[in-house]
Order: sequence, then structure tokens, then C-alpha cells
Amino acid sequence: MELTRTLLFGEGVFETILWRGRTKKLVRHYERLKSSAVFFHIPCPDFETFCRAIEEKSEGRINLYVKFCLFSKGDSLYYLYPQSSESLVVVKDYIPDVAPKKLCLSSIKRHSKNPVIYHKTMNYLPNIIAKREALSRGFDDAVILNEKDEITECSASNILILKNNKIFTPARECGLLLGTTLQILIEKMDVIEERLTVDDLYNASYLFITNSLIGALPVVQFMDRAYPVDYELLNLMNSLIDRENSL
Repeated sequence: MELTRTLLFGEGVFETILWRGRTKKLVRHYERLKSSAVFFHIPCPDFETFCRAIEEKSEGRINLYVKFCLFSKGDSLYYLYPQSSESLVVVKDYIPDVAPKKLCLSSIKRHSKNPVIYHKTMNYLPNIIAKREALSRGFDDAVILNEKDEITECSASNILILKNNKIFTPARECGLLLGTTLQILIEKMDVIEERLTVDDLYNASYLFITNSLIGALPVVQFMDRAYPVDYELLNLMNSLIDRENSL
């Protein structure tokens, strides 16, 4: 096994993609990958190379789960910069997840000044622990707070709440990865980025989570608080997402 800097230090980035070809949504994934690669000084392939790598692996099929990994290569001394990179494309059948979700509050916190959390990196252990903890408690996922007890996100999804007939999402400076799906909704709808707390969750009329594989899904429970489902709003959000992820 080759000792990459990703293997030694977790210095690598990735994108999880619902593959439907060269859509506008795919461009968002690439731009985020490239931005993170630049931040960590990892050489990044151009967009054409990125697309061809996925197309070769998908063999003409669409509606697939695709994970594009960019591994960092170079000296094993931890503080040195990468010298090159290597891509790995993982392709699996896409199984849509349409089940409403139940969320709990994670015991894990994150610090909003940690620069790593603003990128989709191979340093995924806190997310894994948060997800496992939620499952062990009978929930689907967990809401993670920052050092100020402000809401950030779930282990692999962003959060939207509807309160007082307005749609809110945690401000990105609270310490979260800005999802490509959430980005669409912020641009296409009147979504307000604001510092939110657990009280905002309890006082919300509706809750939703979003990511590239699930689109938008309703949350029907947070801790001991139950929520109805606003199917009209849910369908609107998913129609906007699908529009960007269609050829």
C-alpha cells in the first residue's frame, strides 16, 4: 500500500455526488473540491479531467452514487506541502432515501474557528462518532453545536427550519460545511442565514435536512419535539434541486 499523505494525516478532500451527468450541480461539486484543494495546497485536476474520471467509472450510467476522492501525495513529514495528488472514484448503485428523519442533540461539539470543518475532508471521525451516537439512541442523525451552543449541521447534512413563515439555516460562520444542495436553496429561495440555537429548533414549525443524495427531507422529531411535514414546501425545494441536477 502506498503511503499517501491522506493515509498518514487525513490530508485529502472528497465530494459525494448524485451522478446525472455534467449538470450545473456537478459544477458546484467541482468548484467546492477545487476550492478546498487550493486551501490545503493539494494539486487539483481540471474540470474536464474530473468529469472524465467519473464518466469512465460510471460507464455511461446515471443516477449513481459517486464519491470522488482527491488524495494528497508527498513527503511523510507532516508539515510539508503536498507534491502531487491522486484521484479515486467510487461508484455504487443509488438507493433513494425518502424516509422522514428523527434527530437528537449530539454530545460532540465543534469549534467555529477550526478551518478544517469548512471543507469536505478525509478527517471525518467526529462526523462518524456523531452519527453512530445518534443511531445507538434510536435516532437517524444528530445536530452538532459549536462552542457557543449555536447550531451548525448534522453529521452529513445541512439544516433548514421554518419559523414565523420564514426559512432559516445556520450561518456558515458558526462552523459548517456549506452543502451544494443548501447553496441552491439559498440562491433560489429566501433562505436566511442566521445564528440559531436549540430553542430555535423547538420553536420551529417545520424542520428539514439537505444533502446531495437525499435532496431535502423532512424532520419529524428532534429529541422529544414532534413536527408535521409541509409537503408543499418540501416538493418546492426538491423541484429546485432536481432542476439543477438534470441535463
